[in-house]
Amino acid sequence: MSLVELITRADARGLAGSGLACLDRCVPLLDGDDEVLRPLWAALAETGQDADDADGGDGWAQGLARVRERLAGPDASGEDEAVLLVRRMLAAAPDTCSGARIRVWADACSVASLRVHRLLDPVADPGGGLGRENSAGGLAQDRTEGLSPLVAAELRRQIIVLEVLAGHGPAGLRRAVEVSTEGRRVLRAVVSRRARGRG
Repeated sequence: MSLVELITRADARGLAGSGLACLDRCVPLLDGDDEVLRPLWAALAETGQDADDADGGDGWAQGLARVRERLAGPDASGEDEAVLLVRRMLAAAPDTCSGARIRVWADACSVASLRVHRLLDPVADPGGGLGRENSAGGLAQDRTEGLSPLVAAELRRQIIVLEVLAGHGPAGLRRAVEVSTEGRRVLRAVVSRRARGRG
C-alpha cells in the first residue's frame, strides 16, 4: 500500500503517531534533545482503545505546550527553509489527536518531512519536485528509484510507522518510536556535518 493510501486509511491514533514521528525525526533542526517529544508519545500511548477518538487527553495538550516552549527559537526570519518547515510542523500540531485537524496535520507533516530530508541531502537537488507533494509519482507509488538516499529512507520510515500503527494499534507505538529514533539519529548526524561545513 502506498504512503498516500496509508495516510488516507489511517485512524486517529495512526495519524497522530505518523505526524509525531515525522516531527520527532526532524527535531535535531530545532536543537531538540532525544527526550523532548517523550511527553507527547506518552500521551498518545495513554489514550483509550477507541482508535478513532485518540484525543490524547490533557496530557497531549499540556505536553504540546511544554514542547513548544522548549523548542522556541529566534526570529524565524533568520532561519533557513528546512528549519522553518519543522517549526511550522510543530506550530500546526492540533491540541487534540482527533477530528479533521489531525488528518490535515499528519499529511502536512509527511510532506514537510520529506522536503526537509531533500533539502539536507547533499546528493539531492533541493529544487527538485517530490511526487508526494502532489500525491503522484514515485512517492505516491512507494517507488524509491531516483530519490536521494536520505529521502528514500524517510519515505520508508513513514510507511513503516503507518503500517505498524495500523496493524498493531497502541502496541505499534513502541515500534514507531524505535523507527523515529533511528531516523532522528541519522538526521542529527547530517545536521552536524552541515554545521561543520558552514563553520
